[in-house]
Amino acid sequence: MKSFIWIFAILITAAAGYYQRVTGPTKPLKAEVYTDVQRFPVVFQRTHGGTTDCPVVLQISDITVKGYLLYRKYPSKDEMTKVEFKREGDKLTASLPNQPPAGKLEYTVALEKNGSPVKIDKVAPVVIRFKGEVPTVVLIIHILLMFMGMLFSNVTGIYALFKIRSYKFLTIVTFAILAVGGLILGPIVQKYAFNEWWAGIPFGWDLTDNKTLIAILVWLMALEMLRKKSSAFWVVVASLVTIVIFAIPHSLFGSQLDQETGKIIQGAILPFLQLF
Repeated sequence: MKSFIWIFAILITAAAGYYQRVTGPTKPLKAEVYTDVQRFPVVFQRTHGGTTDCPVVLQISDITVKGYLLYRKYPSKDEMTKVEFKREGDKLTASLPNQPPAGKLEYTVALEKNGSPVKIDKVAPVVIRFKGEVPTVVLIIHILLMFMGMLFSNVTGIYALFKIRSYKFLTIVTFAILAVGGLILGPIVQKYAFNEWWAGIPFGWDLTDNKTLIAILVWLMALEMLRKKSSAFWVVVASLVTIVIFAIPHSLFGSQLDQETGKIIQGAILPFLQLF
């Protein structure tokens, strides 16, 4: 039975990992450019790390297609800056200027062929967020620990549901993995990416940080309940809460630079604050 539980837990974790990869505001946006007789798939980036400008590259082999990249700070009502695409073989290339960590730009493209506009399917203005460069080793270990935490959370919850004795030991292991991955490596990644150790409660409303905090707290609660008869129930609750947390797309309502003050706040409330 235990083998089936682990296999089932691995499948749930893999599904969560795939869901995180294909959802969320940082996933590249795919679109298509239509000319008279041809269709060209293009990709618009929505996140960029490091100190370099972000290249915007459109794979369009029709050399009669040309156009402009238009961008402005987000959120703002500034006039769009207009940059002409350069032709490099079968590609049109331009660049978005690098922004401070958590700074965002809104951008779009305008293309034409022989003086007539070229249709671009499924693309509105795209918002891209800039971040600092996170060391690969740190990022990989953080990601592995978070998904290991998800895996052990699933296994522990099922063990508790069926009252398999080792669920108490696994509760300790799950809490330890999530604590190291979320409360130690998480802030380190956040510092590298956005120059902030912690942007969740009580300092901000970054959803990723707050998700981590909630997961840690519910497992801490389950850990405290191990001495009581109802401990299995609370472990199951902690496991279910963790599944819900992992179902929320990564970086949703993430850290965002206030262009006026230079401070990083939670992105969803910045447009609201600008009304006052």
